[in-house]
Amino acid sequence: MDEAPVTSASDVTELLRERILSGDVPSGSRLQQIPLSESLGVSRTPLREALAQLAKEGLLIYEPNRGYAVRAFSTAEISAAFEVRARLEALACGIVARQGASREVLDRLRECVAEGDRILAKGVLASEDLIPYRRMNVDFHETIIQTCENRFVSSFVRQCHNVPMASDRVFIWEDYQVIARSHDDHHRILDAIAKREAQRAESLMSEHIYFALLVLRRKLDEDGRAAQLQDSAD
Repeated sequence: MDEAPVTSASDVTELLRERILSGDVPSGSRLQQIPLSESLGVSRTPLREALAQLAKEGLLIYEPNRGYAVRAFSTAEISAAFEVRARLEALACGIVARQGASREVLDRLRECVAEGDRILAKGVLASEDLIPYRRMNVDFHETIIQTCENRFVSSFVRQCHNVPMASDRVFIWEDYQVIARSHDDHHRILDAIAKREAQRAESLMSEHIYFALLVLRRKLDEDGRAAQLQDSAD
């Protein structure tokens, strides 16, 4: 599906935010305004507004005479964001389960789970399935967060997502068993919400997000060891 035309500062902001949070634009990347405006097909005015907004949100840093760059976060900052996100999304899950989700909300969550099932039914992680799975995952989590109707939860969770590696848009799309295990959490979270088992829903969501942190930590450790080996070989 083709992307919708980018026509305003808000459009540019959302597009750049998505690319940064998904890892398409990695930490440390410098954003040159002229080539960026040309690639997006927009004038520099809405682009400048978008860059300023993303800097305000903490996703970009600005240096005089050097422009904007994607902010890099330490492992400690990433872990802290995950921990806060786990608590807040668990709270949202418990609220939704306790108050009872509407049929519309449950149907939407079931559609997300069914979409994940279809993707994983292949038994392998195909590269073309990453974006659809990411979209499904974001929809699943956002549906719960918005349904709890607590603006503080949604606001602070969004701040956690502004730490790119802690975003629900990022996946280690390499290990089928890891993704299948994570998606099984979606099934159990949905079941707890549907049965209005608030404490169980909270515990499942907290563990679901903490598991993602453990996977990320393992990946970062492996990458660090690989880099050390490469340096010693050089």
